[in-house]
Amino acid sequence: MSVYKFSVVTEKDIESYFAVCPELQGCYTQVGTYEEVQENIKDAIRLHIEDRLDNGEEILQPESVNLTLMEVAV
Repeated sequence: MSVYKFSVVTEKDIESYFAVCPELQGCYTQVGTYEEVQENIKDAIRLHIEDRLDNGEEILQPESVNLTLMEVAV
C-alpha cells in the first residue's frame, strides 16, 4: 500500500462546504458539514488515484504548497 499526500482547499459558503484537491484535476466535493466534506474529499482523492493507477497513469506528488489569502482593493 502506498501513501500519497495532496493539498486540499476547503471553503465555506452560506449553505455548505466545498473542498478541492488542486493537484488532481476534477477532484472536488461539496456537502453540508466540515466533517462530511473532509471525509468526502479523502474518498474522492483515493478513488481518483485508484482510477489513475488502474489506467497506468503516473501519480505526481507536489514538492511544496503555498496558500495565501490575498487582500485586493477594488
